[in-house]
This record gives sequence, C-alpha cells and structure tokens, in this order.
Amino acid sequence: MLYKYVYFLYTLIIFCLFHNIILFDNKILEKLKLFVEEDIGYSDITTDTLINDDLKIQAEVTSQSSGIMAGLNLWKQFFINCNCDFKVLVQDGDIVNNNQIIAEIHGSANKILKYERTFLNLVSRMSGIATETNKYSTIVKNLNLHTIVACTRKTAPGLNYFDKEAVRIGGGDTHRYRLDDAVLIKDNHIFITNSIKQAVKKIKLNVSFTKKIEVETKSYSEVIDAVNSDVDIIMLDNMKPSEIKKILNTLKKKKIRNNFLIEASGGINKTNFLEYIKTGVDIISIGDITHSNHSLNISLNVTKVL
Repeated sequence: MLYKYVYFLYTLIIFCLFHNIILFDNKILEKLKLFVEEDIGYSDITTDTLINDDLKIQAEVTSQSSGIMAGLNLWKQFFINCNCDFKVLVQDGDIVNNNQIIAEIHGSANKILKYERTFLNLVSRMSGIATETNKYSTIVKNLNLHTIVACTRKTAPGLNYFDKEAVRIGGGDTHRYRLDDAVLIKDNHIFITNSIKQAVKKIKLNVSFTKKIEVETKSYSEVIDAVNSDVDIIMLDNMKPSEIKKILNTLKKKKIRNNFLIEASGGINKTNFLEYIKTGVDIISIGDITHSNHSLNISLNVTKVL
C-alpha cells in the first residue's frame, strides 16, 4: 500500500513539473509571437506585395562578429511551430567567429522575411549580453576564484527573461528574475520603515522562510544592523573597493562574517572589475551587462529559392 502511495506521489510530481515546463515554453513562444506581431503591424506591405504565399526559400543565418551565441534554441521552436525547418549549427553558449554560419532555415519565404528582423534583433541582443557576461566570468575563472558574477534588474521591460537567460548562457548568475523570487530591502524600503531592523522583522513575520532576505547597505553601521538582523545576503551598494575592504576586514577581525553572503553592486564595469574582485566579496552584480551591452552583428541571407 505504501509503495502505491509513493509511486502515485512520484507520478504526480513528474506530471506537475512536465506540465509547468510546457506552460513556461508556451509563454515564451507567445512572447516571441507578440514581438513579431508588434513589428508587422497589420501587414508587411512589401513582402505581401512581392512574395507569393506558397514560395519556399532557403536562408543562412551568419554571425558577422565573434562572441557567445544565445537565443537560437528559443527561435528554433518558434520557427518549427510556423512550419519552417530550422537547423541549428551551433548551440547556445558556443563561441562563434566572424562570418560563421550559425543556422539554416527552410520554409515559407513570406514567413521568414516577416520574422527576420525581430529574430535577428533578439538573438543579436542576447548574444551580446552573453558575450559581455562571459568576459567577466572568464576573468573570475582564470583567477581561480569563486566569486559569483551576477546581473541586476536593469533589463529592458518585456525582455527581462531573455536578458537574464543570456546572462545565464554567458556563465553569469541571473540574480532575481522577478520581485517574487526573493526579498531585497532597498534604501527606499528602509527609509519608509525607519530602520533595517524594523524592515527585516516585518519581512520575517509575513514572508515564508523559503525566501532569502537581502538588504542593501550604504555604510558600516547599516552592515552591522543587517548582520544583527540575521539576513542571508548583505549588499554593499555604491561603495568603493577601499571601503569594501575596510568593512570586510573589520567583520573578519570581529569574527562575525560566517553565515551570510556579501554582494558588491553599483558602478562596477570593466575598468574597475578587478579592483572589486580583489576585495573578496562573494558576489559582484553588474548592471552594465544588460543595460549597456553591444549586440553581436548577425545577418540572414536568402541562398536559394526552392
């Protein structure tokens, strides 16, 4: 009897997980569809006028610059759903070189030409973010450090999932995807609730223990308030590397840095990244990865009319 009960629970869990995966995939596909519809408007007057509905073509997608590929697999499913054959020649996370063919598409000329720009824009953006993230994560790896390189929530509205997925592909950490992922008590929360202690107390009374609690701090005294409030992560916001070193050394001397993570955030970029790495923080979050990225140059060219 117990065996049957355990088997039933196992089957139910697998079903729920699989069902959630399908729902999630469908949501992403729906977003891609909305992006395409936004670009087309009522019709693509050029393509609809020049191209017959039944015309088939073959096209190549080429990287015009080197970097880390991201986003192809998302669009593969989209094109397949539109009855186009989409052959991926490189995988997300692979290094691509200048003039390298990364995918081939066979199918309706009408559909491929209508979807072309939206497809290229998103893959170019995601690949640019993945490439930039990889530069930072490679530095950490080469130094044999365990520092986590994370992005922030400075993503483009509507593109949050895609920006953060690109960060993950590039070897970085996504931080929070959404506001419901974890608690992050920022300066405005602290101002309104009067203190870190009061804010954390209220959170612990009303939020599940399963949600990690992070507090944004701007001084050593605020760090101590966060430590005494027993939070999971302490963010050192907009502090210089010298300030961070001083705080970490003080915590070490007092032997109170052992059950929480330290995150550095604010104003971190390629010019000062190494300085922040050397401070010994656990996490470095960089808004520059997503809000100031340079897209990879990717093109689509028709190679044959079928």
